[in-house]
Amino acid sequence: MANRGPSYGLSREVQEKIEQKYDPELESLLVDWIIAQCGGNIDRPQPGKQNFQNWLMDGTILCRLINSLYPRGKEPIKKIQETQMAFKQMEKISQFLQATEAYGVNTTDIFQTVDLWEAKDMAAVQRTLMSLGSVALTKDDGQYRGNQDWFHRKSQGNRREFSEEQMRQGQNLIGLQMGSNRGASQAGMTGYGMHRQIM
Repeated sequence: MANRGPSYGLSREVQEKIEQKYDPELESLLVDWIIAQCGGNIDRPQPGKQNFQNWLMDGTILCRLINSLYPRGKEPIKKIQETQMAFKQMEKISQFLQATEAYGVNTTDIFQTVDLWEAKDMAAVQRTLMSLGSVALTKDDGQYRGNQDWFHRKSQGNRREFSEEQMRQGQNLIGLQMGSNRGASQAGMTGYGMHRQIM
């Protein structure tokens, strides 16, 4: 972790707002899912944001998590090295983030490496893991393990096919958002200033 002193003023206010977004109940749900998804042979961390960060910080659990969402032999991260070197751990987090985006999580839902490594925004880490769980549940490819109620299914496209005749008919219609002039007339309308001329 970077050696930084306390923040003051606006920086402190911003950091406090970010820290308020962290959800301890969501932390518990995510820990349950990660353990279930990775096969249960992972030690459960003590509750608390700092413990959750320390649990994920070396990137090993995150890499195992994303690999568990793929069939055996098709894992995106081929070799997960156990190491204490900071740059290697950050590299594993980066590999997880790239694999998460390739898996289908929106770029806007993905945290930055420093959000986890330096505990800048642990709520962003939670959002990424929630999005990953939702995408895994929605894919319904048999790789998701865990309670179906832990995540929401993502909405999926409802693609429609129209025949050529239906497309031609649609070109002749005027959409309601374009307005209509049916039944319109100028009866009863007076020009601007007409009442002044009568006086």
